[in-house]
Amino acid sequence: QVHVVESGGGLVQAGGSLRLSCAASGRTRINDAMDWFRQAPGKEREFVAAIRWSVVGTMYADSVKGRFIMSEVNAKNTVYLQMNNLKPEDTALYSCAIKIGGYYSSSYYPVGVYDYWGQGTQVTVSS
Repeated sequence: QVHVVESGGGLVQAGGSLRLSCAASGRTRINDAMDWFRQAPGKEREFVAAIRWSVVGTMYADSVKGRFIMSEVNAKNTVYLQMNNLKPEDTALYSCAIKIGGYYSSSYYPVGVYDYWGQGTQVTVSS
């Protein structure tokens, strides 16, 4: 059984930073995609960031580009999301999703295509 656990969320003032972590257990991440999504109250879940093999690199939603940085440590089955210059509109539940075999794709996937999801970590940005 695969478990996906996010951590690092919290309450921060606008302009501040947080670093989220997503760790997967129960499966060795060889070719799996581990991507970040978020969902604000009353809104649909939206893509935030993804990381792929070297040719593709990282992908970001336009709303976070230049402020968020995604990284990975494959040996630890872990990905990170460094969030800088946070804005109140970044307030959401941030979740990590795994798509088996998706690491060599050139894009992220529709929400319904991912195989595993974590419970999420809440990020609240005050103005």
